[in-house]
Amino acid sequence: MKAVVLVSGGMDSLVTTAIAHAEGFALAAMHVNYGQRTWQKELESFRAICNHYHIEQRLEVNADFLARIGGSSLTDESIPVGDADLKASSIPTSYVPFRNAGFLSMAVSWAEVIGADKIFIGAVEEDSSGYPDCRKVFYDAFNTVIALGTKPETAIEILTPLIEMQKSDIVRKGMELGAPFELSWSCYKSEGKACGVCDSCARRLRAFELMRVRDPIEYERRPQYIK
Repeated sequence: MKAVVLVSGGMDSLVTTAIAHAEGFALAAMHVNYGQRTWQKELESFRAICNHYHIEQRLEVNADFLARIGGSSLTDESIPVGDADLKASSIPTSYVPFRNAGFLSMAVSWAEVIGADKIFIGAVEEDSSGYPDCRKVFYDAFNTVIALGTKPETAIEILTPLIEMQKSDIVRKGMELGAPFELSWSCYKSEGKACGVCDSCARRLRAFELMRVRDPIEYERRPQYIK
């Protein structure tokens, strides 16, 4: 029972790691630096999470071609990271075009080499920012791609344990599993204190508010998102 887990360093990937660990998988952790604004903090969180779960087999990948391609406020400094709009239904500027497909392709390659038959990723559809590559239908389709594009004897499956959860459900699950939320990082803007106002910070803070628990990381601002 060996699995590759994609660990960005964020809250969702942390809880996904906790779930995979609790299910007894031997874990290999993969992290991708793609030229995002907070790459150093995310890498620090990745390493801390791996240390916490005693994950020795790690792969840190440089995919900064995504920054050169641009098109996202996470990778292009000329596109501002806007404040959160939790009622918005359009795809936000933080969407990195087709990013998760690239990540999954690398994870499948590694899984095939090291003999892992599962890939865990912390994608969330119900309470996500509206990213098209965080939908269940996308991962179902990618599993078909894996079956068609790997050796006949290979059996690799993507697992998305959070896909139908709300953010507050993810906090609850993490608390049940003793996930170290203080080691994770979700902010799109800052590597010092989390800004508290970007879309990712807002969804995280609201989730902790709904659970009536204080988020343990430090914020520049800590607005109340439940009125």
